[in-house]
Parts: sequence; C-alpha cells; structure tokens
Amino acid sequence: MGLSKKKYKDSNLFDLICLAQSSDYDALEELIKREQKNIYASFCYLGADKENISDLTQEALFRMSKNIKNLKNPKLFKSWLGQIITNLFYDELRKKQRIPDSVSIESYWLNDDNNDNSILNICDNTLKPDEKTLGKELTDIIRDMISNLPEHFRLVIILRELIGLSYEEIAKITSTNVGTVKSRIARARNKLQECLKPYLT
Repeated sequence: MGLSKKKYKDSNLFDLICLAQSSDYDALEELIKREQKNIYASFCYLGADKENISDLTQEALFRMSKNIKNLKNPKLFKSWLGQIITNLFYDELRKKQRIPDSVSIESYWLNDDNNDNSILNICDNTLKPDEKTLGKELTDIIRDMISNLPEHFRLVIILRELIGLSYEEIAKITSTNVGTVKSRIARARNKLQECLKPYLT
C-alpha cells in the first residue's frame, strides 16, 4: 500500500484526474489534498466572510468530487474548478446582498513560471527571524492590497495567479472578452506594483 500511495503523490495532475474519474478513491483523495489550500486561499482573497470560508471550501471540494466524472476534458480541470469557486462566491454574495469585506488569512502563494511579472511570486525562504518578520509583513501588505482591489480586478488576478488560468479561461468564466481580462489584470498588477514600490526598493 505504501508504494501505491507514493504513486498517487508522484502522479501528474492529468493522470490523477483520469484516475479519479475512474472511481479511484485514492486518486480523488490526493486530488483533494492538492487543491484544498488553493481553494481556501481563493475564497480568502475574494473576500468571503471569514466564518464561511471553511464551509465554502468544503462545498467546492464536494462539488469537485461529485461532478468530476462529468468533466469531459481533464485538461480543462483548472478552468472547471475556477468556475466552481466563482459560482460559489457569487452565490454567497447574492445571499448576503453586500460587498465582501477584507479578511486576514495565512498566505498560500503559487509560482507562475509563465509570468515573470507576477506580483504574487514572493517567497520567504530565509531562516533569520528578522527576515522572516519582514517577509510576513510584506505578505500581509500584499494581502490587504488585493483584498482592497475592486471586485472585478480582484477576481481576475486571483483566477490568474492563484488558480493559474489562461486569459481565455478567465474570459469565459467572467463572461468578458480576452482584451478586457488582460486589461483588468494589467491594471490590477499596476496598482499593486505602485503600492509596493516603497517596500521593494
């Protein structure tokens, strides 16, 4: 069984999804483990109420698990999952009938190898306590900046940087054109970069 578990951990995302679609419970379990932190972080940065984030995350994972067999193209998994997250978030907004507040969270950052200008590619690999403190302060600053972006900017930057979707996939999810998506992401990054200048020089 140990080798079997290791096989799942070493599997690439595409193979894992295909196995999960074939009713492989262990593959589905590994898929849940890989995605839950990013789903949680997405709801945090979108501005969901703090007390509802865990419930929203669990619901997203439940929908992912329940409906994964209906995903016709495993290569579109990230886009499909992004749609689940977005739908749940807007359902929550409609229930509350208000604009989401800023929330405090732990930071979960993903590197985007295809985007050298990504504001979110900030790692704290240092060991010195003072440097760790500075890294956490910068993370908190970025978190607050993202939370304070207008909703349409915040959504596209999260779908791009956290979920890792293409411009085309984001356009489909947000019902806008690719040009609008690129413009919003660029403007969001510019706002973040401008605010971060004092801390990065």
